[in-house]
Amino acid sequence: MAANPSQASAHARVEGETLVVALEGDWRADNARRLAAGVDAALRERSGRGARFDLSAVRELDTVGAWLLVKAARDIEAEGRPAEFAGASEPHARLIAQIGATPPRAAANPRRTPFYLAPFEAFGRTIVSTWTDLVDSQAMQGRILSAFGSALMMRGRLRPPAFVNQFDLIVLRAVPIVVLISVVVGAIITQQSILQLRNFGAQIYVVDLGAILMFREVGLLLAAIMIAGRSGSAITAELGSMRMREEIDALNVMGIDPYQALVLPRMLALVFGLPLLTFIGSLAGLIGTAIVARYYGDIPFDVFLDRLQNTLNLQTLMVGMVKAPVMGFVIGLIAVNEGFKVEGSAESLGAHTTASVVKAIFMVIVADGLFAVFFAAIGF
Repeated sequence: MAANPSQASAHARVEGETLVVALEGDWRADNARRLAAGVDAALRERSGRGARFDLSAVRELDTVGAWLLVKAARDIEAEGRPAEFAGASEPHARLIAQIGATPPRAAANPRRTPFYLAPFEAFGRTIVSTWTDLVDSQAMQGRILSAFGSALMMRGRLRPPAFVNQFDLIVLRAVPIVVLISVVVGAIITQQSILQLRNFGAQIYVVDLGAILMFREVGLLLAAIMIAGRSGSAITAELGSMRMREEIDALNVMGIDPYQALVLPRMLALVFGLPLLTFIGSLAGLIGTAIVARYYGDIPFDVFLDRLQNTLNLQTLMVGMVKAPVMGFVIGLIAVNEGFKVEGSAESLGAHTTASVVKAIFMVIVADGLFAVFFAAIGF
């Protein structure tokens, strides 16, 4: 190698049983490739000999260059041959000594679980993850209720414009898709019910079945699932991207509570908007029921409305309306929790957005089942 002082070079010669490696130039990080190549080339013929690194012609030495020399010396000593440094200036000698005093870190070998224990490990990790999510969601629930209480007591801003904007995005713009899916599902349920009830000459009871199902269960479930997939994912993605760009940290630095500025308007829109969507979806489902009952079950509209008036009551209507705010709060809580757990990568954002939708839909179905058992127990 050329002995240009701005670059690094290494020359090897044999003196007795010792391989002397003469180092020249600037052994710095910007010459890292030449450093590594030079050391490897100089030590290529070190078989059976110890090594002495001569640093008398080294102009500059930084941490990268010193680390390469120390690593080469350790490799030689690991083979049972001696290695030493000579001719180094006092600063260079101190740097090499300091790096040499640091023990090398062994590469961590990932622990591999035996295949017969893998299902149990996965189950254990799921339990721990579920418990962690439960604790985090309860802590976040406290923060949200605290922010709401502060707003009611005039100790924090309620931000009505933000609430109106979120109500429009989460609720009003979801009306068309909720109406469409409710009409289709109502029609399918009615068609299948008529097909079975016709065997007993009782197809008129499809009105009772459709009304009770739509207002007590199906209307709410359809609206909640659509909101979990549409708005829950959007909330997680918005909050997650804000965490990635450190906008939430900026709000904290400015003295603005993110829960009051970002979370509370979205939670209020979900809690107050889902009952409205549930009612609209239930009415749309009844429209689908009436259409199929007329043209598939030969039930005229006037007969359908008369039977509907005798079937529906305030209790049936209130069952869905009572459950809807709770479902909205659960969806918002999961979406916000997953959004605040996003780290600084697009992969993390996608993973938590997916987890938000899956967990929200699962919890909505579980909560609806618990409500059904509770209402049946109290006769409501």
